[in-house]
Amino acid sequence: MRRISSLTRVAVGVASLALAATACGGTSNESGSSSESEGTKGLAIAYDVGGKGDQSFNDAAYAGLEKAKTEFKYETQDLEPTDGETDADKEQRLVSLAKQGYNPVIGVGFAYGPALEAASKKYPKTTFGIVDSVVEGDNVASLVFAEQEASYLAGVAAAKATKTNTVGFVGGVDIPLIHKFEAGYKQGVQDTNPKVKVLSQYLTQTAEEGGFSSPDKGKAAAEGQLEKKADVLYQAAGLSGQGVIEAAAKEKKWAIGVDSDQYEQKPLAAYKDYILTSALKDVGGAVYSLAKSVEDGKPLAGVQTFDLKVNGVGLSDTNPKMAEIAGLTDAVAKAKKAIIDGTIKVKTE
Repeated sequence: MRRISSLTRVAVGVASLALAATACGGTSNESGSSSESEGTKGLAIAYDVGGKGDQSFNDAAYAGLEKAKTEFKYETQDLEPTDGETDADKEQRLVSLAKQGYNPVIGVGFAYGPALEAASKKYPKTTFGIVDSVVEGDNVASLVFAEQEASYLAGVAAAKATKTNTVGFVGGVDIPLIHKFEAGYKQGVQDTNPKVKVLSQYLTQTAEEGGFSSPDKGKAAAEGQLEKKADVLYQAAGLSGQGVIEAAAKEKKWAIGVDSDQYEQKPLAAYKDYILTSALKDVGGAVYSLAKSVEDGKPLAGVQTFDLKVNGVGLSDTNPKMAEIAGLTDAVAKAKKAIIDGTIKVKTE
């Protein structure tokens, strides 16, 4: 398999999915073993912390799996993480999927980096994908996103919606990936209205402490920000973000969702009137695109970047109350255009 020589951009908006591709695929073969497994099965994904049902990051990946399963009529599999698991546990999960003949095999989340690098070397004829991290390998597609761009738009919306000139950000874990969400959000707020104060809080220092999987931690953080007069709360915290949304809705303040359109999530229906918008990250589209490339016999490889320009990230507009806030819709549209044409450079730190 040959690595893509230059960055391939793949448009994966909700309405349409455009595909770029390179290289080849086939059977799975574990190095150091005489056993081989034909790669006749379809897409398999291994979830990040929080698992399926987070109404956010992992569920977006599952939506991509379901789309591939429906379209290609093949067998798929999705596996949950376990508490306190090691890189060796993750590697074994990925190896097991490849050995069974699934192709491609995707690790959902940066935590799969070391495990996926090791597994992809053992099965060089299987295509592997990783979300939110870059892993080197001729048979690896690194699916990364411009989260800061969607977060900038969320910041514009927050600055237009606030009545107290105080808004909040709750990050799940204090890591570079979530720093991108915070940086874009703060910049969007300040560029829109420099008088607005942004309160920021991270739930934990490591994922193992439950920063992405503890709604109670998210709720407590949100309550603290609400007490300080924040009236719009943006969360990038996986399953923990549900607690942020619950706390904001209880006080009849705005919450901003993340990754998926959380206004449309049925388990969050009780709070939807207070979910102003969501910073979208088309993980499902990326997962589907990799599956389609393998199905077409031209597997993607190398770094695949999903940004505003290709509709890989964005801001939802499903809550009709957005249109009732003076200037919000126009401000978001103007900011989006400026980011795409390069007039606005969004920070990642």
